[in-house]
Amino acid sequence: MQAGRVELKRSLKLSHLILMGLAYMTPMVVFDTFGIVSEMTNGHVPTAYILALAAMLLTAVSYKKMIQVYPTAGSAYTYTQKSINPHLGFMVGWAALMDYLFLPMVNALIFQIYLSSIFPAVPEWIWIVGFVAVVTLLNLLSVNSTANFNTFLVIFQACIILLFIGMAVKYILNGGGASSAFSVRPFYQEGADMSLLIAGATLLCFSYLGFDAVAMLAEETPNPKKMIPRAIFLTALIGGIMFITASYFIQSVFPDVSAFKDPEASSPEIAASMGGAIFQFLFIAGGIAGTIASGISSHASVARLLYVMGRDRILPEKFFGYVHPKLRTPVLNIILVGGFSLTAVFFSLATATSFISFGALIAFTFVNLSVIAHYVFKKREHMSIKGSFTYIVMPLLGAATVAVLWVNLEQNSLILGISWSFVGFLYLVYLTRMFKKKPGNIEFSEMEELEPATLIENSKTMDV
Repeated sequence: MQAGRVELKRSLKLSHLILMGLAYMTPMVVFDTFGIVSEMTNGHVPTAYILALAAMLLTAVSYKKMIQVYPTAGSAYTYTQKSINPHLGFMVGWAALMDYLFLPMVNALIFQIYLSSIFPAVPEWIWIVGFVAVVTLLNLLSVNSTANFNTFLVIFQACIILLFIGMAVKYILNGGGASSAFSVRPFYQEGADMSLLIAGATLLCFSYLGFDAVAMLAEETPNPKKMIPRAIFLTALIGGIMFITASYFIQSVFPDVSAFKDPEASSPEIAASMGGAIFQFLFIAGGIAGTIASGISSHASVARLLYVMGRDRILPEKFFGYVHPKLRTPVLNIILVGGFSLTAVFFSLATATSFISFGALIAFTFVNLSVIAHYVFKKREHMSIKGSFTYIVMPLLGAATVAVLWVNLEQNSLILGISWSFVGFLYLVYLTRMFKKKPGNIEFSEMEELEPATLIENSKTMDV
């Protein structure tokens, strides 16, 4: 660690981390994807969510194992770099960078779509510029201010979901929908096709993307080896419970997609049929809140990834490794991401979303493989039955579930992801002088890896 370097401020609580992760996931998305998945699974969306949650929790366990070894903001980039190979680590970080960079842009476009539907006379670019300006400003403030604002937005979404559940229960008890608030039909009925459920789960796995972004906040969290693993696991679990519960009651009210004119745009129809214009307005407000919350979280995450890559001198350190001495946030990266997000003015939502998912799947794959590389090949902790199950079987299962997602990845995402990776490979060749030297590297001192309590005790001893 360089003397005099300004570092990120360790001030986030467990609740902050969980809510930042949930904000990234956007709880209201359950209504947006319901019609598509209900049609795909023949009316068993909750079961598809359960299968998707099981798959994501396997990868969450791998994140837990790796953050306990490398408690930094680099996430999959750092784990691969330190456990497998520095050059491969760079490529993983580069691939993840695409995913993180384009998600704030996607949120800006979704925000513009919401607001343009309400105020069609206003030029669309104004909403994009306004969204980016607000999200950038909020991220420039202390990370606690960002987390507190996101907390409000997530709670607002949760309240709308709870309001819908209350209305759904009343509707069902009055004889509507599946006729019983406790019917198992949304989960299972005779003749259910498992292949269709798996296909639905594959699509819904992308609703969970974001639980891993919590790892990017490791250097702003006291005792990250303990807090970050908990936050990652709880974010995925709580998000899954919210998705499963909400989808159960939606499925109970709408047993099939025959009630929808357009299953691919089910959210406004669900709102209108349940509560009329007022509830539909609340739904739109919840959607806007979710978009802002996700925009804030994704913006914060990519700024931290750029910071770590700058600190490692993979990107120019003077710019990307800079932390403001008072705000203790990577302000130059935050402004840069805001500037990049403004290019949403020139993109369509379909084009921007094509860049998403490739980087996330790369990250998920290599987090699972990093567990095997570190604990099996480096630490030799697979000699017992328990060790083999924990460090070989579990991460392989996690990687296998991600492999299913790879098979179902749309072609545009694959082509654009490979193209982006090729550019990264060329930069890596330049950076390493044709692989004659290693790319930048994170160095952990013994003191940095100690728990905060141990550091305090050691400092007292040195004072004596």
